[in-house]
Amino acid sequence: MVAKPKRTGKLISFEGSEGSGKSTQIARLAARLQEMHRDVVTVREPGGTEIGEQIRNIIVHNSRGDEMCAETELLLFAASRAQLVREVIAPALLRGSVVLSDRFLDSSTVYQGVARNLSLDPVNQINHFAVGNVMPDLTIVIDVPTDVSLQRIRQRASDLPDRMERENIDFYTKVREGYLVLARGMPERFVVVDGTQSVETIEHAIWFAVKDRLA
Repeated sequence: MVAKPKRTGKLISFEGSEGSGKSTQIARLAARLQEMHRDVVTVREPGGTEIGEQIRNIIVHNSRGDEMCAETELLLFAASRAQLVREVIAPALLRGSVVLSDRFLDSSTVYQGVARNLSLDPVNQINHFAVGNVMPDLTIVIDVPTDVSLQRIRQRASDLPDRMERENIDFYTKVREGYLVLARGMPERFVVVDGTQSVETIEHAIWFAVKDRLA
């Protein structure tokens, strides 16, 4: 029997509401790791592959997007994630890279399961079917109050905000609460960082959590 290659890399996912500052912190963490001569791969969801980016365009920018039902949204996210795992993330982990993912399966649990009120059993089954045995070693939730999230969305939004940017305060309140419930239930994987602090303070808090996992 041939032994399967051992995964030597690390997968760190970043979660949080829209406008929480994930992209900024992913870039800063990637720079730190590269200074330590670690091979770093950054990906985003949905997207990260040619197929995934086409799916992203359907989810975010489709002209009939407001008619999309929650079940369709869930399955599109899962399809993009399945492709990303098999095409990019799993090979990177096998060669020892640190993968930084802007969202992963917890986004579906929160956005479609909690905020869209889908039953969590099928959401979890679809999530795990999409990712197989590829799970984050660490998930960082950058937490911001809902009113702060909405304010940041409005500041960055274009004249034509996308589907997610058009959601209301009740939706984003559910999203925030969903992430905090997940984090309390899985403290061994989740770290919650206060996203209202300075960019530098948030960066140091994230690095404090990450460095132990990389040791």
